[in-house]
Amino acid sequence: MRAAVDDVATPDPLGRRLPGIYADDDLAQRLTGAYDQVLAPVHATLDSLWAYFDPALAPPDFVDWLGSWVAAGASPDRPVDERRRVVAAAVTRHRVRGTAAGIAEEVRLTVGVLPEVVESGGTTWSATPGSPLPGAAEPSLTVRVRVPEPTPELAARVRAVVEANRPAHVPYTVEVLPSSADDVDGPR
Repeated sequence: MRAAVDDVATPDPLGRRLPGIYADDDLAQRLTGAYDQVLAPVHATLDSLWAYFDPALAPPDFVDWLGSWVAAGASPDRPVDERRRVVAAAVTRHRVRGTAAGIAEEVRLTVGVLPEVVESGGTTWSATPGSPLPGAAEPSLTVRVRVPEPTPELAARVRAVVEANRPAHVPYTVEVLPSSADDVDGPR
């Protein structure tokens, strides 16, 4: 929780701005000094406002707020350094949002496991007119996550991530499966 910092000096004391007749007036200087104590944190915040918008420098609670601005989706239970990296890379991830790679990365960031993503689409080029089209006519998306202990909560989290990042017209299924001994390299 952010709070006032004791003994913050103002860069521009109000007493200096008073007419010369009040410069030596003790009461006037004490009254303006009280305002200075109230305004000093405002000056300090405004002087360093640029740092609040840099995920590497912003306070931890502000990093989460920045994440909401750029739809970063960093889970608050993750370490703050990881949340900073997620927010900093959000714009880059938005470039691939809705693609198999983008969905896989969002699932990895949410649950810590890179899933297998199987989609029905595809692209190709051909110099021959009338060539067969890639992919399937009906869109589909399957996201498989292999973890040591599958839980309904984990499946719900993966489902929410896929729902938020898939193309709106593509139906999907989520499979949360136990990892096997064959998963030497980890999930794909």
